[in-house]
Amino acid sequence: MLKRPTAPADLPQSVPVFPLSGALLLPFAQRPLNIFEPRYIEMVDHALRGNRLIGLIQPQDTSEESPRGRAALQKIGCLGRLTHFEENGDGRYFVILEGISRFEIVSELTVMTHFRQCLISTERFASDFEREFGQEAVDRERFLKMMRDYAEFGDFELNWAEIERTGTADLVNFCCMVSPYGAKEKQLLLEARSLEDRAETLIAIAEYEMARAGDNAAPLN
Repeated sequence: MLKRPTAPADLPQSVPVFPLSGALLLPFAQRPLNIFEPRYIEMVDHALRGNRLIGLIQPQDTSEESPRGRAALQKIGCLGRLTHFEENGDGRYFVILEGISRFEIVSELTVMTHFRQCLISTERFASDFEREFGQEAVDRERFLKMMRDYAEFGDFELNWAEIERTGTADLVNFCCMVSPYGAKEKQLLLEARSLEDRAETLIAIAEYEMARAGDNAAPLN
């Protein structure tokens, strides 16, 4: 499969899965990954020989970044397609996954590979294949206000010219992926029922963080 899948029917029934705590991938967004563990080097080799698809998913226990064995996984992850890879001299890979669609695990397969593989379903997430689906419902001005407030709170600059050129769906998903929040918050953002819900969830998390920081600020003498 050398081209991007455009519907659930284009996907295989099973895919290799990459359990990674705190990692978020969303449709049409890109996530760089450094691959160095032998089991995941094997996984990338497998994907490159085949359809280039890998499912990124969080483990339920986030105390380990990528647990071994058959540690329990979250029910929902995001399927990504390898769009770029570089092989380093020490046997490591640098890869970029482009988000295709969220998926639900149906069952885990018993396999001989060192990496895990699962039967998946994307039927619940058919709208993920449409890049701009749901963006008209997002309050873009409210979202941009949150970005301005958070940039001031974090004391960093934003490229507003680039932001203005970015579609609302891409902007929301990118901000969710680069947000500094933990595994629990990232899973909430992934599982949001709609793009509007995802945007409002990120706004609520950011506003809570800023308000809490304000409450904890030392009083002036």
